[in-house]
Amino acid sequence: MNERPDEGVKVAVIGAGSWGTALAHLLHRNGHRVALWSFEEEVVREVRDLGENASYLPGIPLSTDLLVSNRLEDVVPGAELVVSVSPSQFVGRVMEKAGPHIDEDAIVVTASKGIEIATLRRMDEVLAPLLSPRAADRLSVLSGPTFALEVAKGVPSAVVVASRSSEARLRVQTIFSTTTFRVYTNPDVLGVELGGAFKNVIALAAGVSKGLDFGDNTQAALITRGLAEITRLGVAMGAEAATFYGLAGMGDLVLTCTGELSRNRTVGVRLGKGEALSEILDSMTAVAEGVRTAPAVHALARRHGVEMPIVDQVCAILEDGKSPRAAVQDLLLRDPKPESWS
Repeated sequence: MNERPDEGVKVAVIGAGSWGTALAHLLHRNGHRVALWSFEEEVVREVRDLGENASYLPGIPLSTDLLVSNRLEDVVPGAELVVSVSPSQFVGRVMEKAGPHIDEDAIVVTASKGIEIATLRRMDEVLAPLLSPRAADRLSVLSGPTFALEVAKGVPSAVVVASRSSEARLRVQTIFSTTTFRVYTNPDVLGVELGGAFKNVIALAAGVSKGLDFGDNTQAALITRGLAEITRLGVAMGAEAATFYGLAGMGDLVLTCTGELSRNRTVGVRLGKGEALSEILDSMTAVAEGVRTAPAVHALARRHGVEMPIVDQVCAILEDGKSPRAAVQDLLLRDPKPESWS
């Protein structure tokens, strides 16, 4: 039963991790004809044989009408909406192969949150050269405070879609909106993209604080000053400051820094408890985007001359093996200064 009346459109979701699967499930429930691409044959078998993505989204029954394949040519051709949800470091490679199959009139939505470490490009910058001029003009970004499991369960949630095309923003808003999934629009593609990527790095710091058994005072300080850092860099890069006070900024930051389902926070907690980063990552199936995004954000901050002390210390922990306790101490012992957001 559709949650919102709409003519069902053909949708291709590229990436069958937890978020991609949750979005495919959401769109299918909303009456659309959805095809899901997975790199992993095991995931394809699970969805087909078990009606569930047991690897990434266990416990959520998926419809037998949901087409799933590891062949892009089975999923992408003819899709009116293409949703890119691969891990950020693989988006370029995957979508380069998908590009020839994407219709010129399709609307492409990126829902991956990260910065390509090798090039420092955002996901919209990675995707645009791979699309037709018309599709590139209507490229959209979906972001906001959402855990995949909660969206799949129908927990009330809100996100924002950004595009330079007002037509695309409104179309994506209509296609995704349900009685439990509210979609706002925003023309600030840059700000929405950066907010979704940057917050993962601050979430690592929040997790470290939790792992060190620091209290709510520390967490509140990290979130607040983390938002200041994110906003400073975003504005220096040309984004609107107001975007970082909305769903793609503060909303996603609060969720990722405090929620038990946050992968980035979980990595930080384990680092704070003394585990080695390599051991943590080896034990995880899903990707914690902040681990790869942190050095990219650090490089962008240097490029734009923006001070980001929290990001500096996160990188020191991840790349140099700095003690988490020493990193927090160094943050607190910085020279006194006025509170500033600029």
